[in-house]
Amino acid sequence: MDLKDVNEVSQSNTLRSFTDKLPTTVTPAIRRLSVGLLIGQGVLIVSGGVVRLTGSGLGCPTWPNCTAGSLTNTPAMGIHGVIEFTNRTLTFALAAVALALLVVLWNLRKERKDLFWLTFSLLASIPVQAVIGGITVLTGLNPYVVSLHFLVSAALVVFSMLLVNRAYGRTGRTAPAHAVRPRKTIRQLAVAAAVCTYLAVALGTLVTGTGPHSGDASSPRTNLDGYLVTRIHVLPVYVLVAVSVLLVVLLWGRGRNDILRNASLLLIVTVVYQGAIGYWQYFTGVPVFLVGLHMVGSSLLLATGTNIVDLALRRGKDPVRA
Repeated sequence: MDLKDVNEVSQSNTLRSFTDKLPTTVTPAIRRLSVGLLIGQGVLIVSGGVVRLTGSGLGCPTWPNCTAGSLTNTPAMGIHGVIEFTNRTLTFALAAVALALLVVLWNLRKERKDLFWLTFSLLASIPVQAVIGGITVLTGLNPYVVSLHFLVSAALVVFSMLLVNRAYGRTGRTAPAHAVRPRKTIRQLAVAAAVCTYLAVALGTLVTGTGPHSGDASSPRTNLDGYLVTRIHVLPVYVLVAVSVLLVVLLWGRGRNDILRNASLLLIVTVVYQGAIGYWQYFTGVPVFLVGLHMVGSSLLLATGTNIVDLALRRGKDPVRA
């Protein structure tokens, strides 16, 4: 055996020794990492909102470097450079968490394909998000590109919520064997709630594109009628409110320990919060603080809307209808 073969065998043994130490069951560490990704994706949305609301969208005027001669922000760039570079750094931090989870799931990649591939999709999407962010900067914060940047973040919140539910065994392959499956009406209402949630969030980007907080004083705005797009944006919200109330009423009798009932309560609380903030900011001239709270609400709404439809459509091995 020559030196090359010896090195290959040594590397193979080292890799095998490392993978042997990785978990073969879903551990608390895996669950914590999944929750960390969900929280991180929500924070990324809020962080992007802070960039826009503080006029820091061009705090780093180039991409991938922050300036023509520096990867990071410089003191001369002031607070706007700090805010924009912090937002960029958060993307890489999320990528590191997703990569860590993917490594930890290696021995489960066949048994728990749902966890492995959801994590892989999150990891693969983060660089895409970074590239879209770069295009956003290079186009001078074009409002349609900014909207796309936000919508990718919204999709990552959805995937992260699905990952958390599966990591905790609420849905997916490890859902309870005798899970009580809700009747068809509740499943349909849950689907309607999720669809209305996603529509409201997507249409909200058009409202943002007509508003005053562009991210930079020189950035373009859409030529859409602000009042009209706002009216269109609230249409799915009205339906979502009605659907959320119906879900709470229909699920109330299942008891306080029922996971789907609790999911409906989380949804309606989030809907009421988001609706109240939305109207408050609209009638007070969209102040920065309220817009920031509305961004927080968007993250929560995406998570709770996804949570309830995921739970409603789950299938146990021998489901019982209720």
